Amino acid sequence: MKDGKIIVLSAPSGSGKTTLVKYLLNKNSNLEFSISATSRPPRGNEINGKDYHFFKKESFIKAISEKSFIEYEEVYEGIYYGTLKSELFKIWNNKKIAVFDIDVEGGINIKNYYQENTLSIFIKPPNLSALKDRLLKRETDSRENVNIRISKAKKELKKENEFDHIIVNDDLRVAKLELDKIISDFISNR
Repeated sequence: MKDGKIIVLSAPSGSGKTTLVKYLLNKNSNLEFSISATSRPPRGNEINGKDYHFFKKESFIKAISEKSFIEYEEVYEGIYYGTLKSELFKIWNNKKIAVFDIDVEGGINIKNYYQENTLSIFIKPPNLSALKDRLLKRETDSRENVNIRISKAKKELKKENEFDHIIVNDDLRVAKLELDKIISDFISNR
């Protein structure tokens, strides 16, 4: 099977990458979302097989041993995220471009694995204070978990230059315009 194209959007949690991915998918019919796998429980209205493939921790570890993932990582203690090979191949078989909404390490891993056909974009918050405000307003994490995410974000921000492009998401409208240009250039470069 010939490898297809991949678009990776990575960012510290709360930077707006999921909003930008949804925008991209609604605008471009030749893109398809690659659903990540995780061992964390669903949040809010998340649906298995739509938002994530939810695994029990033991099942996730078994899938690792069976080499079912292109990449995976223990993002937080006991909480795994990964990209299933079957998910990516399904998208390519449908002649679509795979779009990833993925953490920073995962984005770097995919870019390293599929260097030639991957566009990687780092979505950067305007600053850590704004990021913390966004995480608190989301009300999906305890204050302690927000502090853990901010600590992780500090480390992730140091890796922004490992990506092909950096978009500062201070003004969503401007971020969308920048994203449109980057994606259009990538898609037209067949």
